Amino acid sequence: MSKNAEVIIVGSGVIGCAAAYYLAKKGTSVIVLDKDESIGNGGSARNGGGVRQSGRDPRELPLAMYAVERLWPNLSEELGINVEYHKEGNLRLGKTKHHMEILQGLTDKAVACGLDVRMIDGKEVRSINPYLSEEVTGASWCPTDGHANPLLTTLGYYREARRLGVAFYTGEEVVELRKIRGKIRQVVTRKNVYEGEKVIVAAGYASRKILGTVGIDIPMSNDLIEALVTEAEPKMFAQMLGTADADFYGHQTDHGSFVFGGASGLETVNKDNGHNMTSGMTAPCICRGIMKYIPKLADAKIVRTWAGYEDVCIDGIPVIGEIEEVPGLIAACAFTGHGFGISPIVGTLLSELAREEKTTLDLSEFRYDRFHAVI
Repeated sequence: MSKNAEVIIVGSGVIGCAAAYYLAKKGTSVIVLDKDESIGNGGSARNGGGVRQSGRDPRELPLAMYAVERLWPNLSEELGINVEYHKEGNLRLGKTKHHMEILQGLTDKAVACGLDVRMIDGKEVRSINPYLSEEVTGASWCPTDGHANPLLTTLGYYREARRLGVAFYTGEEVVELRKIRGKIRQVVTRKNVYEGEKVIVAAGYASRKILGTVGIDIPMSNDLIEALVTEAEPKMFAQMLGTADADFYGHQTDHGSFVFGGASGLETVNKDNGHNMTSGMTAPCICRGIMKYIPKLADAKIVRTWAGYEDVCIDGIPVIGEIEEVPGLIAACAFTGHGFGISPIVGTLLSELAREEKTTLDLSEFRYDRFHAVI
């Protein structure tokens, strides 16, 4: 069991696994640590699989556009596993005048960044997806958005990273980061001490506590989101769906089942000592939305429901980059539920940072020091 590598990654979600893969592909030795006994058992195993550019903060949009244009189309071939990537559009739905105002604002910002997205009326919505109800009065339509399978994507990165020599150690809860002579050097778990020249912390909300052991605090919260999956239905549509209020999303999988997610707005207390516990009220709330948007699914049977947490940043975009106060430390967290779709490019960028290479894209908007007080 090796406890030394050039790069130590904390977190085995899709971003940690992607970073490990791209580093190992360049010959860098890597150790990945995770407190869970299973790989990717946080947000990467629990999200809706959206690969979207529309509806993003303009600062985040270049990452999403790059991933969609350059990385997602060939990812199944590169990883040797079908990640079920579909690039068949995203309808962000609206029912009211206020919804249309929200969608128009998001569309205007995205168009200004060069994204192919436009507003459409209810008639055109139903020409694209005839299963949507008359309640939908309009939508934003981005034909280059899509979705993929987060479980298979995480598995693909993990499997290829393992093949290239990355060591994954599960059941290793990180309790402390340690500096030696002012530079990050050690990652301490409850069982062992690991040493590396660079440390990447990509552990979702747990990153806040871990980074806090060296005096770094990223202002983020831990928000519960729930999802459900139906039994297989006949093939209906390939688009990703969302709403103006971002309270509902979903798509049909290759298997035929539908995955839908959302929130009731009442999940304010975690009642199960840190576990991902469903509330018993959110699934019915999501189902009421489904029946209003897609009446044909009113009799669809739910197979299971699950819950997961989003590490929500105070300003809505992630922290990705080096922590100048602690040389050698790199953060990748606070993705605010937007991490899966940009995971291939984020993994690429993290590998470049850890190897001290020029990054493919500018990361200045995601710097940790954007939260520093202006004196």
